[in-house]
Amino acid sequence: MSNKNLIQIKQFCIYHEIENTFITELHNYGLVEIIMEENDEYLQPEQLPSIEKMIRMHYDLNINLEGIDAIYHLLNKIETLQQHLTNTQNKLRIYEENQAE
Repeated sequence: MSNKNLIQIKQFCIYHEIENTFITELHNYGLVEIIMEENDEYLQPEQLPSIEKMIRMHYDLNINLEGIDAIYHLLNKIETLQQHLTNTQNKLRIYEENQAE
């Protein structure tokens, strides 16, 4: 894997003015994936929005890592349920249109 699309954790932490250990703790909770390449740690760009939300929860709202873990999993569950609801509504709409004909 080429690391040119990856975000170096050291640089990310410097930019956000946070400790590297925060990202490590998120990884320990299974909330982020850390990629090791050439003795350095990286993040995938797709993870940045959720990591930045977790940073705000922790540093701005003083939510501990256990709370962030619970919130993150609940938000994912809500998103999944919303997708299922949308799919069900679309199927119902198709069924109702076929019944009207």
